[in-house]
Amino acid sequence: MKNFRKSARNISHTVAAAVAVAATLAAYRADACTRILYVAKDGTVITGRGMDWVDDTQPNLWSMPRGVHREGCAGPASIAWTSRYGSLVTTMYEIATVDGINEKGLVANVLYLVESEYGSAEGKPTLSISLWAQYVLDNYATVTEAIEKLQAEPFRIASPILPNGSPGTGHLALSDSSGDSAILEYVRGKLVIHHGKEFKVMTNSPTYDEQLTLNTYWQSIGGTTFMPGTNRAADRFVRASFYLDAIPKQKDERFIKAVPDQQFRWQALASVLSVLRSVGVPLGISVPDQPNISTTQWRTAYNNGERVLYFDSALTPNTFWVDLDELNITEGAPVMKLSLAGGAVFAGNTSAKFATAEPFQFLAAQPRR
Repeated sequence: MKNFRKSARNISHTVAAAVAVAATLAAYRADACTRILYVAKDGTVITGRGMDWVDDTQPNLWSMPRGVHREGCAGPASIAWTSRYGSLVTTMYEIATVDGINEKGLVANVLYLVESEYGSAEGKPTLSISLWAQYVLDNYATVTEAIEKLQAEPFRIASPILPNGSPGTGHLALSDSSGDSAILEYVRGKLVIHHGKEFKVMTNSPTYDEQLTLNTYWQSIGGTTFMPGTNRAADRFVRASFYLDAIPKQKDERFIKAVPDQQFRWQALASVLSVLRSVGVPLGISVPDQPNISTTQWRTAYNNGERVLYFDSALTPNTFWVDLDELNITEGAPVMKLSLAGGAVFAGNTSAKFATAEPFQFLAAQPRR
């Protein structure tokens, strides 16, 4: 009986602490997108991302060849460059690259972050956030190379207003086929970079350093004891971190007997998608005046080493994939598009279904002075 009372007190204290943390988190805007980085014992690396938004983001997939000249769409001082690498990207509203992988296996994901403060341009070239991910995919082969260049701040981000009236603010996650990772965000006008293989999960608010602190608290409790259950960003960070560490990182005979060919690839993919689905928001849920805490619209999973994108829509019955190596991304090749907006349904390998298209226009922004 004495041991029972002691256990009851411990549980009570744990729940009380969890409630206190939950009350603290309630002060934050509830943002909703999730990025995870899975690294298996055999070296398989998969980057997963869930996109949550209040309305249809009208996603489409684009094949972007190397050798294309671009400008930053942020006023007369916009940065300009020519793409060194071809890429496969997902667009939002047909005005921004929010997700993608390049031919070297570098993956970029832009997630909403309301706390972002990009500061003034201070005489630097400018870049609309609609091109942030595209700039990285066009120019860098690895996370280390990207960070070495970006920490010198060759440009300043300019933030436009999205078509639904929401501010275009966000932070950027990078990963490559070695399992390296980085999180970039602007806090009070300063670029903050978290670089290392340990940075495997990113959601939204609060800023990343605070996310890590909150997650450390929950790790002390243990995910099998108690986990926060709301769809707020900090809660999803905790759950995604726990599940990502818990899923198998090597061949598991219980799950892959039915798929003898390329067995572990499918198990790894299934594991990543299962984590993303576990922290997703069910269809139809939204919060008034907070468009970023809403239904999970779609999920992507990139096999960084094999340069394959798996796309999982919440509105269609199949998960399909695109092999970047089967797309023509050589210099001079046409821009090509796979139209998903409007409920198109695909299954299996859809690499051959891309069609030549006019390039979309990135959303322009004016820099702050």
